[in-house]
Amino acid sequence: MSWDDLIGQTEAISTMRAAAEGDGLTHSWLITGPPGSGRSTLAYAFAAALLARPGDEQATEAQVVARTHPDLGVLSTERVLISIDEVRQLVASSQFSPSVGRYRVMVIEDADRMTERTSNVLLKALEEPPPRTVWILCAPSEADLIPTIRSRVRSVRLRVPSVDDVAALISRRDGVSLPEATRAAREAQSHIGMAHRLATNEQARARRKRTLELALGIRSVSGAVLAAAELLEVAGDDAKAITEERDAEERESALRSLGIDPGGTIPPALRAQLRNLEDDQKRRATRSLRDGLDRILVDLLSLYRDILMLQLGVEVEPVNLAIYSELAAAARAATPARTLSTLDAITEARLRIEGNVAPALALEAVLVSAVRTPETLSTPSGRDRP
Repeated sequence: MSWDDLIGQTEAISTMRAAAEGDGLTHSWLITGPPGSGRSTLAYAFAAALLARPGDEQATEAQVVARTHPDLGVLSTERVLISIDEVRQLVASSQFSPSVGRYRVMVIEDADRMTERTSNVLLKALEEPPPRTVWILCAPSEADLIPTIRSRVRSVRLRVPSVDDVAALISRRDGVSLPEATRAAREAQSHIGMAHRLATNEQARARRKRTLELALGIRSVSGAVLAAAELLEVAGDDAKAITEERDAEERESALRSLGIDPGGTIPPALRAQLRNLEDDQKRRATRSLRDGLDRILVDLLSLYRDILMLQLGVEVEPVNLAIYSELAAAARAATPARTLSTLDAITEARLRIEGNVAPALALEAVLVSAVRTPETLSTPSGRDRP
């Protein structure tokens, strides 16, 4: 979590480095930017710079990476929402004076997952913080937080890094060839975390490929319904791949800490602790499934954006360059108005899923709007690749 792990964010790094050195430091910050732009990386790099004393920079950075520094408070969640009790606990711990660092630093990742009631608990801490406490919030945009919090933080905005910058980082950090890293970065639309997965995980690549194949193969309403069901299964498989191994490790660790051998009987007095762990894992699975569905919808956005660009004759490199011939065929099979309608349907589906609409219904609505009939395949609305 160092400044070197950030790419394409020169202005933001300059601002926060200067603040860590005492130039323009305020008690509360909000880091905004699109998913994958490096919000959390910048937050922890800033935290390490604030906490370090001269001569112990490397040790402090290691503690921040491990989340073990005594003056660092962290609130992150893999559930749908951050609970009010979690924020209350963090606010209470923020009142202590620094023990070894220069400041006490409190980081809230995904601050947009707080309800208004929960946000108001945090607001009180931001209004009257202790002298050497610094809050760092992360969210996709300022609009994701209530106005009263926005008025009490200093905002730093991150931009989408270029494909070349992300590819260079992935190639250097993960040992992937530059062409493979470039394709992953382009298909991830410069989302660093997703580019890493696509570059290093064959199953992730296969799931993305299947998503595009299903969308391009729809020729009827019934086909759209069947494709939606399979996409829901793809999202579920993606979520399981992320959570299953971690769930097993957490359960094994919990049993070990309770002194229970693998396969041993769990005493009734300890079952409540394991039930709490299982409840947390279920909530994380729900969040992971939603994230998987959103990744699918983002991939579909890239697909129909490419198709629209071809239909309009715009000279830009497609995100899905590897399937250019399929894109050209799809562009000929519909009008730009139909493609725009599909893009609108995808955007609406993302909002509906966040609002707890049944994912299958949301996906069906998207894919029904994307039906390309055989009769339109000869419509000269696209162009061949030069």
